[in-house]
Amino acid sequence: MTEKTTLPPLEDRDWPAVIADMKDGFAGTLNVYRTMAHHPDLLGAWAPLRRHVVQESALGPERSEVVILRVAFRLGAAYEWNHHVDRATKLGFSAQRIAALRAVPEGEDGLLARAVDMLIDAHRLSPAVETALVEAFGRPAVFDLMATVGFYSVLGYIVMTYDTPLDSGIADVFAGTGE
Repeated sequence: MTEKTTLPPLEDRDWPAVIADMKDGFAGTLNVYRTMAHHPDLLGAWAPLRRHVVQESALGPERSEVVILRVAFRLGAAYEWNHHVDRATKLGFSAQRIAALRAVPEGEDGLLARAVDMLIDAHRLSPAVETALVEAFGRPAVFDLMATVGFYSVLGYIVMTYDTPLDSGIADVFAGTGE
């Protein structure tokens, strides 16, 4: 059995005064950010990057979800996988499309999945994959893809290290991934 380090998400009563303004926004709504609130300076610095990666990415919401799901799957980050299966479903992803991200899907999703794999495994995009991504989505989207992989890798490290519990209303579907 694997040992786990648990650091519970902060409760409202323990929320740091220095980031009090963040409690009623994104940071107070998800356990991953309530866990990150144990380091208020990091959470405060994280917010602008989160806004870009989550809300303003040149990838757009659907492509971003493909990237995030692939990162979560590759890392084995059940918290992120479960949250983003929920988000992808709300965006209209079918169960088959989501399941395909556990393998190597075809088409655009496949290109994005291969790029995520390359970044995780080789820590860079090959010239051929980078060119294909630029042709398909534009250079800003390639930068945003790399930023999204990095961003969600860090979140994965946090939730897996501290055994962050799923938020209420999020189904635990990760067990069905074969991991």
